[in-house]
Amino acid sequence: MGNSKQLTLWGVSLSRIALHVLFWIIAYLLFTSLYALQIKYSTSLRNNLFYVPLHIVYFYALAYWLVPKFVFTGKYVKFVFALLLLMFVITLVSRLVGIYIANPYILEVEKPDNWDFIYESKKPLIRQLLNPVPFANAWKATNMIVWAAIGIKMFKLFYERKQAALQAELNALKGQVHPHFLFNTLNNLYALTLNNSHKSSEVVMGLSEILRYMLYECNTDLVPLKQEVRVLEQYISLEKIRYEERLDVNFTIEGNLDDLLIAPLIMLPFVENAFKHGVSEQTGDAWININLAISGNVLKFKVSNSKPQQVRKDQEKHYGNIGLQNVKKRLELLYPSGYQLRIFDDNEDAYLVVLELTLVPGTVNLKQAQLIGYENTYVGS
Repeated sequence: MGNSKQLTLWGVSLSRIALHVLFWIIAYLLFTSLYALQIKYSTSLRNNLFYVPLHIVYFYALAYWLVPKFVFTGKYVKFVFALLLLMFVITLVSRLVGIYIANPYILEVEKPDNWDFIYESKKPLIRQLLNPVPFANAWKATNMIVWAAIGIKMFKLFYERKQAALQAELNALKGQVHPHFLFNTLNNLYALTLNNSHKSSEVVMGLSEILRYMLYECNTDLVPLKQEVRVLEQYISLEKIRYEERLDVNFTIEGNLDDLLIAPLIMLPFVENAFKHGVSEQTGDAWININLAISGNVLKFKVSNSKPQQVRKDQEKHYGNIGLQNVKKRLELLYPSGYQLRIFDDNEDAYLVVLELTLVPGTVNLKQAQLIGYENTYVGS
């Protein structure tokens, strides 16, 4: 187990500080290369050292003071005025740094042969400050790198908030599965107790195992496929206890389940739905066929069941329930382009659901697995 504690400095993680330092080093080298198109690279390398502190002050004042103080609180007009003032002050300071520090350094140390630069540097202070061209250049140079950094920060903030909203929605949808499943299973248990069945205790034990999995092992985005299949087998066993000889159910597995990850409780609602609507409403013999086939990392999951007469008269009631709507939303969020769901309901006597998923290899770590799980593309069989 790795240590989850992060090294910090002044309450900020060292990894975050390192990323910021790396960004400013890259920005410094980039500006040096651009400025080197006009003067020697060695001169540009030293000259830009005078301006980088201004860029840093500008960025952190904007990103960590103005934006949180005004933008995040909806004070947009005040933000615009404060931003314009900050821009003017930073640009003015940048010109003063050029006039009093950078330009004299270049004249004394580098001794350039650019007479326009020498002539401009010898002008009185007021004339240099009032010259719009150097002032505009200072404004452009100062804002270019800072707004690039702001853009990166805003994109990161937007992405993090979007991911947080996505995770909250997924957690809410996953949470709906638990009471929905529990409600249906308790109904089954109630039916057994009415008949004074000695198998009620078996149902309670089986139910506790499934609930333990739901509560303690489904708190991640992805789980081993073997665990998910084991839950399906436990659920099918519970239903067999209830229906006994009245139900003909077959569950077949093809392929290797090892080292594959899947979103938890993605397949269970389809099986649950088949039992609830295809069997419990059936007055005669009922059947359910379930097939799970693995080819590489592609899963094909088929669930077919007999269709009761009542369902034929009321198709919308049959498969318009909470459980299937829930799993469809989860599939869209977790596998936006990595799944295919087909429902065949044109047969009067049977109903068929076919789900195909591109699964995540179990050999990758959890962080990689989450990224792959969200960004997979569908691979047809």
